[in-house]
Amino acid sequence: MTGKVLACSDRPHYFSFIMNRILLIEDEAQVAAFITQGLREQSFTVDAVQSGLEGEQLARKHDYDALIIDVMLPRKSGFAVCRTIRTFNASVPILLLTALDSIEDKTEGFTAGADDYLVKPFDVRELLLRLQALVRRKSSQEQGHLLTLADLQLDTDAKRVTRAGQDIELTAREYALLEYLMRNQRRIVSRYNIAENVWNSEQRAESNTIEVFITFLRRKIDKEFTPKLIHTVVGMGYVMKEGK
Repeated sequence: MTGKVLACSDRPHYFSFIMNRILLIEDEAQVAAFITQGLREQSFTVDAVQSGLEGEQLARKHDYDALIIDVMLPRKSGFAVCRTIRTFNASVPILLLTALDSIEDKTEGFTAGADDYLVKPFDVRELLLRLQALVRRKSSQEQGHLLTLADLQLDTDAKRVTRAGQDIELTAREYALLEYLMRNQRRIVSRYNIAENVWNSEQRAESNTIEVFITFLRRKIDKEFTPKLIHTVVGMGYVMKEGK
């Protein structure tokens, strides 16, 4: 192994929130298993893969709360993976893991788009604390934010939606769907993405259920207004944007 992860016993529960979803890209099976166990003990959902290419595919497919990427990956380095992910997701927090601790290596990591850098060997408690800080930072940036597209506004504090100054009354599920689409505006989101992020794991939505709620939203958000904002991309999903 290029570096060890130091164990700690009787780990406290660091996180007051639950079910944050993390992508771990680590080719060393023992290290990956240990990190995965530590994260799951803190109520994280973890997807763990060994190759950068597989990690990039999952990062495109799902909306993660943070990514943990080992630098010394086979075929494609963690630096290169980080740079690729930044081309399609500029906001997801990325924590790099590596045995390389020179200032040049750290500079390359931050230049590639990493938010933090943890050198092996490390104590899992430090990993958890750094991850906690990254996830909280992202959450604080998203909370209290006014999401806007054309004349449509969504106030995440007041849970209020208006279009052209008119209040739009939405059910809780319609609001959750609209907020997800607004946070991902101009990006195509698949039905699978919507089911994963708007419907919880105990109540997964079937494709036709999602289509029904998209129809409900269109009636309230688009029917009486111009331009239309909710668009279907055949064979791929939906996108919120102005124009066709």
